[in-house]
Amino acid sequence: SRGITLTQPKLKTVQQGQTATIECHIDVGIYGNSLGWYQQKPGETPKLLIYYINSLQSGTPSRFSGSGSGSDFTLTISGVQTEDTGDYYCQSYHNINSKDVFTQ
Repeated sequence: SRGITLTQPKLKTVQQGQTATIECHIDVGIYGNSLGWYQQKPGETPKLLIYYINSLQSGTPSRFSGSGSGSDFTLTISGVQTEDTGDYYCQSYHNINSKDVFTQ
């Protein structure tokens, strides 16, 4: 069976106070609304920010929001702060041929 391709931008530079958008494209539709966003800072493990496309994990600042459907999703940071510097990843869940598949 073919793999799942997940595409994100490699680098985005945003000035403090501006709005940042990070896109995530998946070439296979997700299962239900199973799309999450993670933030990772150097030397730390990834931290879940958003789950189910647009639900904020406890402790996630309200300036973070998620949107999208189908194969295209966006993480928006409204009013970027210096502490938001880091790597951001989306992760999707799929059910293909009755098998659970998570992207990584």
